[in-house]
Amino acid sequence: MTPPSITQLLIILLIIVLLFGAKKIPELAKGLGSGIKNFKKAVKEDDEEQNASEQSQIKQTTATTENTTLKDSQKQES
Repeated sequence: MTPPSITQLLIILLIIVLLFGAKKIPELAKGLGSGIKNFKKAVKEDDEEQNASEQSQIKQTTATTENTTLKDSQKQES
């Protein structure tokens, strides 16, 4: 599929201006930009939350392993 030519892009732009008006287009672009920004922020927060959860699980596993090892060594000393 070939990309649209400049003439086709200008026709599309003209139709958009006719449909929404010149004053609405900046508002639509601003809304789209803030939506993308909020989406990226939510994805980043979700990744950070998931990493924190994984680190917590690793700490719990390490602590459990250390406790088991300590108990085993105390039993062997007895």
